[in-house]
Amino acid sequence: MPAILDTAITIIGAGVIGLAIGEKISESFSNVFIIEKHPAFGRETSSRNSEVVHAGIYYPPGSLKAVLCVKGRKLLYEYCIKHDIPYNKCGKLIVATKQEEISIIKDIKETARDNGVDLEILEKDHVRALEPAVFALKALCSPETGIVDTHSLMKSFETRIVHNGGQIVYGSEVTGIRKLDKGYEIQLMDADGQEFCFSTGIVINSAGLYADRIAAMAGINDEKLSIHFCKGEYFRLNPPKNRLISRLIYPVPCHNLEGIGIHATIDLAGGVKLGPDVNYLDSNIQDYHVDVSKQEVFWRSAKKFLPFLSQDDISPELAGIRPKIQKKGDPVKDFYIMEESARGLKGFVNLIGMESPGLTSCLSIANYILELVINIE
Repeated sequence: MPAILDTAITIIGAGVIGLAIGEKISESFSNVFIIEKHPAFGRETSSRNSEVVHAGIYYPPGSLKAVLCVKGRKLLYEYCIKHDIPYNKCGKLIVATKQEEISIIKDIKETARDNGVDLEILEKDHVRALEPAVFALKALCSPETGIVDTHSLMKSFETRIVHNGGQIVYGSEVTGIRKLDKGYEIQLMDADGQEFCFSTGIVINSAGLYADRIAAMAGINDEKLSIHFCKGEYFRLNPPKNRLISRLIYPVPCHNLEGIGIHATIDLAGGVKLGPDVNYLDSNIQDYHVDVSKQEVFWRSAKKFLPFLSQDDISPELAGIRPKIQKKGDPVKDFYIMEESARGLKGFVNLIGMESPGLTSCLSIANYILELVINIE
């Protein structure tokens, strides 16, 4: 082992969570590295999502997803105000379009209350007054839900990391991790195929879609932490009908929260996306193709609560992939965030299965990781 470690803390992955952690850690520690295999930040899950700031409605009370989402939402809005990040606290309606869904939204209201989130049940006339183009028998209103400019947020984190003295190394992929007596040796390959290595005291694995592979490099081969690629596709609502709604409109969520249904999401430019759907991929390959043949399915799904839609009002937009540790059909799984001393890997911190509400929770996750790092003995 080298007498002196090359760096104190290394964060693997420069998505929104890795960058938020880097910004927080670099405030308190010097000699912080962030390693990213792509040539720029946020090239995978962080740039292919709905950009929604979630209130913390659906998640099991007491879970990391619930606790970190509620804390993170408040922190995120405060950060946006302080650092001039574009956002819109537009609110959200979860709509019941069938009689049997009314009892479900009542249950959602109770779960949200247990998470510290107050929602209001709106009657049909109230929904129509707020959103004249939306059909609902009843709806849950979430005034704290919003949208954020994810790119501007990540750019702000990147700028502040550099200002704090942290270093971000783009275009370098981790190819190996070796435990040292104190710390770790990390092997990298750069964009030209050249390999090099360096030593670090602490490793924070925030590698998103490939976090399980990074964990395996360190010797953690746990089937319960295997990531399953879950693809979600989006269609956009073409002008001028994109101007007919001013809030996020969600259906009642899917069973076991595999997804929260094809919903309508406004963006900061005035556009509207429909999606995402839920499609577990057979292999962990990044497939961002949007299947045009799904247009009718998306239309029929959204038409239940957006009755003004015609099939030709929508067109393909984008696709993203969720890094789920929840297998298809399984009960909902929580974030896995753990300092792995119990596995004999002191100073190795895993973040695995960081799907939604990861964006909303990024700042509270960063605080959580800072506490873990401070308490490593």
